[in-house]
Amino acid sequence: METLGKTAGIVSAQTNSTSGAHMAALDLTTHPGHLARRLQQAHYLLWNTMVSEEITSPQFAVLNALVEEPGLDQRTVGERVGLDRSTIAEVISRLGRRGLLDKVRDPQDGRRFLLRLTDEGERTHRKLSVRTARMNCVFLSPLSAAEQTVFCDLIQRVADAAEGLRNPTEPLVTQR
Repeated sequence: METLGKTAGIVSAQTNSTSGAHMAALDLTTHPGHLARRLQQAHYLLWNTMVSEEITSPQFAVLNALVEEPGLDQRTVGERVGLDRSTIAEVISRLGRRGLLDKVRDPQDGRRFLLRLTDEGERTHRKLSVRTARMNCVFLSPLSAAEQTVFCDLIQRVADAAEGLRNPTEPLVTQR
């Protein structure tokens, strides 16, 4: 078995017995997508055990956006929290059915609705905000305070750049 460069994400190469070609095993710890999926799994587990089994993280993000800026329309909320149109529509619908937000027709544009949290939505946000803070402490506990800041800055930069992938007409911008 031959060892190849770890920076290329290749751990070892084995010969395929039928074709004689080399099949390389990849070191997935060097693949950001794989690591992001693992982080998402850990976040999902912590969210369900420490924050809420009823309100999802994306639903909380919508509540949070409407606490910060009540009266946004659905499209704008989706943009603020990074949800596509179909996902934000479903999240808004679920929160409405739970009685956590109200839709009010926009007086300037009767075709769109503005969103506001109900009293129950505000109470739910306050309760989950405390739990979310605790969960984040656990989630980031392997890192020092300085590392947590750097980690969040870097992952925010990657997430912001990934938003550009949703609109392929705009050129991708890389920062160095």
